[in-house]
Amino acid sequence: MRGARIKGLAGSYYHCVTRVVDKNRIFGDAEKETIRRMLRRVADFSGIEVLTYAIMSNHLHLLIRVPEAVEIDDAELVRRLRLLYGRIPAHHIAQSLKTLREAGDAKAAEALRGKYLYRMCELSQFMKTLKQRISMWYNGTHNRQGTLWEDRFKSVIVEGSRHALGLIAAYIDLNAVRAGLASDPGSYRFCGYGEALGGSATARAGLAQVMQSLEGHASNWRSVSAGYRKFLAMTGVEKGLQANGQPTKAGMPAETVREVLARNGKLSQTELLHCRVRYFSDGVVLGSKAFVDGVFERYRDRFTPKRQDGGRKLRWGEWGNLCALRELRVNVISVSGDG
Repeated sequence: MRGARIKGLAGSYYHCVTRVVDKNRIFGDAEKETIRRMLRRVADFSGIEVLTYAIMSNHLHLLIRVPEAVEIDDAELVRRLRLLYGRIPAHHIAQSLKTLREAGDAKAAEALRGKYLYRMCELSQFMKTLKQRISMWYNGTHNRQGTLWEDRFKSVIVEGSRHALGLIAAYIDLNAVRAGLASDPGSYRFCGYGEALGGSATARAGLAQVMQSLEGHASNWRSVSAGYRKFLAMTGVEKGLQANGQPTKAGMPAETVREVLARNGKLSQTELLHCRVRYFSDGVVLGSKAFVDGVFERYRDRFTPKRQDGGRKLRWGEWGNLCALRELRVNVISVSGDG
């Protein structure tokens, strides 16, 4: 039996990853665009804030914030229901609520609202709704049956700091560069950065949250864009972007990474972000030692009495003060061709 997921407090950030069964590369540009629109609608319905994302041919990366649940009135509930179910079903629910209110049956009205409200501002319900809607659409469109996703999604609680939140955001937006689909993350329209450069106010608001962790204050889009571009350039300098923000054709050979790992050396932050990093998907919690220890204490009963603290230093790279809750030893860092 799988254990219950470790979650943060209200307002926590998460990096979520979900993969297609058998890792089949089934999402082309048309599918990715539909998934992008679904992601936005489900996030709006759920009250989830999407900071950035990457939609790849066989998996999704999401950096999200799950805020504390707030009370919403019937009108707002119906607006959100319309996003998922369409105008007519949402109208029927609105009429049912109105009838119950007019009859003075507040208990029944709240019971009806509760069928939908429990899915809002909740990590697992958000991912479940998103995956189910993608599955229903994809299977129906492609005359397919059966499960679309392998196992359950992975999630890592991310500290809202420069070292953690900013690094994860860059890692996600550089997915297409790592996969060889783009030389510049801004040219890949199925990621948060690419969508933001395309003019999406929602995508720009997500990156503004990331920049708050990097800069310490909110900014207009021009300064957000310049700051995030600079951060991507610093973290992506060896493949895709030069330090001046211009694209480069030169990539980092996989042999370089393997050679460093073979001699138990450390990769630079730039090199790390052009590798597959399991800490970002399997580390459970990512942040400073104090942050990881705090989550560990809340879930103390999940661990053996011998374990005294939560934070485990990240290996194989120049990570600064970053720690993870789970200590990984096998295939922690890998590159294309490593399987």
